Amino acid sequence: MNARTVRATEPEWAGDDQEWWDWYMSLAVNLPGPAGVPVEAPRPRPVRPATPGEVAGALHQPYLLSEREVERFRRRGHVRLPEVIPPAVLAALAERTDQLLGATHGLANPGRFLALEQLWLTDPLLRSVALSRRLGDIATRLLGAGPVRLYHDNVLSKEPGCGRTPWHRDADHYPLDSPSVCTSWIPLHEVPTEMGPLACLDRTAVSPALAAAPAVADRAYDGFVTAALRADGVTPVPAPYRAGDVSFHAADCFHTAGPNRTDTPRRVLSAAYYADGTRVVARPTAMSGRWTDFLPGVAPGGLAASPLNPVVGALG
Repeated sequence: MNARTVRATEPEWAGDDQEWWDWYMSLAVNLPGPAGVPVEAPRPRPVRPATPGEVAGALHQPYLLSEREVERFRRRGHVRLPEVIPPAVLAALAERTDQLLGATHGLANPGRFLALEQLWLTDPLLRSVALSRRLGDIATRLLGAGPVRLYHDNVLSKEPGCGRTPWHRDADHYPLDSPSVCTSWIPLHEVPTEMGPLACLDRTAVSPALAAAPAVADRAYDGFVTAALRADGVTPVPAPYRAGDVSFHAADCFHTAGPNRTDTPRRVLSAAYYADGTRVVARPTAMSGRWTDFLPGVAPGGLAASPLNPVVGALG
């Protein structure tokens, strides 16, 4: 799969979602890492996992989002919020995610980047995350564009030994014709630097030339972004995530993540939200993967409002 060449203009992805991720991760430029045994990852503090009812109840409660945090998101294109997910809820979600990934991929997947999509359709516990009032309200306030719809949810697992995630913007992958799109990134545990936390680039640090450069579906693009940032004297420094932190990044936000050099998988839940009334772009490409799975029955140029794209949150 890693040897596959994909043109950015190809009309659709021919494989499944995991094949797309295998291909996509091959687009990152990975430099040799330090030799030696993997770093021991922090072990979560023992806590009783919340019941499904407790998970749903906690995620229905509003989050106190400040105007300063909203302004920071709109100026920088990303924001990290503390203590969004309570410890007992994290424990329950981590336990369920382990079960789902183990059932699909088995227990040992060194060097892989694993993904499971659209879990809200089949798993009630993860449905309470993707459709939660707490996360939906945050996305609605950050975008400031009225009610938001769910594009898709997923589980992302960067296994021990997995390399970098290439530089990218979600706008180059989501076939949504709107700037009012954001993605949540919800680590299920503490994420130290050695585990590859998400690293977002401020909008103010992006040169006009880099912002205008079209995404290319090969390794040259990751190298181009890295070289452009180096030429501009920009050195993004990824910061560790504490358990319970959640970040949101806008569709135009450049971001990457480092390799996982620890002995433990880096497990994350994620969901993408967009403003109600958004349309699909006129010419989706293979860069968007299996987008018709997330917008069934919606044609290019059509209103992005299939039965699999419910309005979430109480605000609007």
